[in-house]
Amino acid sequence: MVATREKFSSQAPPDLLAAMRKIARNDGRHFQAVLEDAMRDYIEGRTQGNVRPEVMAHFRASLERNRRLGELLAKS
Repeated sequence: MVATREKFSSQAPPDLLAAMRKIARNDGRHFQAVLEDAMRDYIEGRTQGNVRPEVMAHFRASLERNRRLGELLAKS
């Protein structure tokens, strides 16, 4: 299945575009694919909050592992 595409025009600082082009070149990918990934990541971050779910899972696990230490520190 071929995804439908819509052309759009925008502007960005030259250093930002150069960095995106370098990533695409280093990964052997098209600039458009890298841009789409960046847009998807941005949208996902905005719709799920600012913290990725896997980061929050690690954070929660760390809180649980260190619960006793937190209690002791709270008392001092």
